[in-house]
Amino acid sequence: MLKTFKYRLKPTKKQKTLMQDTLDECRWLYNYLLEQRKIAWEEREESLNYYSQANTLPGLKTERPSLANVHSQVLQNVAVRLDLAFKAFFRRVKAGEKPGYPRFKGYDRYDSFTYPQAGVGWKLEGNVLKFSKIGKVRVVLHRPIEGVQKTCTIKRSSTGKWFVCFSCEVKASPLPYSDEVVGIDMGLISFAVFSTGEAILAPKFFRRDEKDLGRKQRKLSDAEKGTPERKKARKVVSKIHERITNRRRNFTHQQSKKIVNRFGMIAIEDLEVNRMVHNHCLAKSIVDAAWSQFAQFLSYKAVDAGRRLIRVNPAYTSQDCSTCGHRQKMPLSDRVYTCPCCGLEIDRDHNASLNILRLGLQTIGENP
Repeated sequence: MLKTFKYRLKPTKKQKTLMQDTLDECRWLYNYLLEQRKIAWEEREESLNYYSQANTLPGLKTERPSLANVHSQVLQNVAVRLDLAFKAFFRRVKAGEKPGYPRFKGYDRYDSFTYPQAGVGWKLEGNVLKFSKIGKVRVVLHRPIEGVQKTCTIKRSSTGKWFVCFSCEVKASPLPYSDEVVGIDMGLISFAVFSTGEAILAPKFFRRDEKDLGRKQRKLSDAEKGTPERKKARKVVSKIHERITNRRRNFTHQQSKKIVNRFGMIAIEDLEVNRMVHNHCLAKSIVDAAWSQFAQFLSYKAVDAGRRLIRVNPAYTSQDCSTCGHRQKMPLSDRVYTCPCCGLEIDRDHNASLNILRLGLQTIGENP
């Protein structure tokens, strides 16, 4: 399986300039190739692909000499990214979804470049990373790299920090067998409620910093465009967003790891979060809860640990009685499920988690 290892870079001022120049050239190339595709279709109804555009790169270096300062495989990867964007666009069109035509990238919309082949254009020696066209950059190796290195991606954060991400092929490391099973109901008051009756309170990282963020955003709005004050205010806002993101990611990593370590079979709801955020009353809280991120982390950790993760249809899990199966309407304001048939009185989220566990066990052919 593929696993990503992310580390902080400590470039010099000159190296920052060189990496930013590389980003600028990649962004220019992306926009240029996108424009060529658009023109080819509008004028000749011709669909360009990756190979036809990659073959034009040597000629482009003659027209734009600054492209020669970027490693050739990095430039090829830019064409790969655009090709993947168009494949995703056509897939959405075919599926009848809102397609979203690939967009031209502004300065803040293109923040990474990739060396797609291990050891070609880059080499890690101890805590120093040697880049073609850039030089030796110090890396903060806070944990060892595992497996076989495949690709290397350099990423710039919104606050101007630089990171390197190694994609490595690693062997799964199964945990000791566990016969414990659990159903998990995701919520907004409680981040997760287990079928065992336990609950994890929602940390609400965005809500904690919302007032502070609002003040800083008002200062940003008041600052005149193009001034140093606006640039400084924008960085302050970015730092707050980065802090919220880091805290949320750390929380979901820790909680998903604890669950995988403990339970042998995990049943969760297969939520369509993109549709749920259309509810403007709950959208901010749903995004802050990071259900999709939690499910993603739980999924790959379960595969690595040899655990079984089952996604079940969330329909009616809050409305069905976990004891007798009676179904009744349950407005969000009702936090206790009271069954008129069997007399069960239980927290609605705990009831839902029991139903999720039942559906998960039925999926694998076991009796609840």
